[in-house]
Amino acid sequence: GVGMNEPLVDAEGFPRDDIDLYQVRTARHNIICLQNDHKALMKQVEEALHQLHAREKEKHAKDEAEALAEAMSQNLPQAFAKVNAVTPGSPASISGLQVDDEIVEFGSVNVNNFQNLQNIATVVQHSEGRPLSVTVIRSGKKVHVGLTPKRWAGKGLLGCNIVPLQR
Repeated sequence: GVGMNEPLVDAEGFPRDDIDLYQVRTARHNIICLQNDHKALMKQVEEALHQLHAREKEKHAKDEAEALAEAMSQNLPQAFAKVNAVTPGSPASISGLQVDDEIVEFGSVNVNNFQNLQNIATVVQHSEGRPLSVTVIRSGKKVHVGLTPKRWAGKGLLGCNIVPLQR
C-alpha cells in the first residue's frame, strides 16, 4: 500500500514498521530509472522524427526544384516577337491570340528568318482569307493558334499589335 510519494517514516521520524523499507526503496529506484530511460528514449524518437521530416521536406523541395528546372528546359523554341494588344472582336481575338503571347512561328516566319515586322506584314497580306499557323509560348507552354487574316470592322487584317523582342 505504498506508492511513489508516501512517506517512509512515521510522524515521529522513525522508519515505518508496517512495510519492507528495502523492497519499497528498491522498487521506487527501479521505477524512477525506467521513467528516466523512457524519457530519454522518447526524446530520441522525437529527434529522429524531426530529422526524418526535415529530410522529407528537403527532398520534396529538391524534387519540386528539379521538376521546375526540367519544365523550363523542355527546349521551348525561341520567340522573336510578342503580342502586346488584342482588339476584342478582331480576327486575332477570335482565333484565341492573347496579350503577352510570345510568337515562335507566324506562318513561314520564324526566329531564323525574322528580320523585322515587315516580314510578318508581308505574310499577313499574302494570306488574307486563308488560315495561318501561329505558334506562341503562353505561360511557359507551346500553343498553336489558327489565325485567318481578314478585313473586319477595325483597323488592319489581324486586330492585334505585335512588337519585336529585344534579345
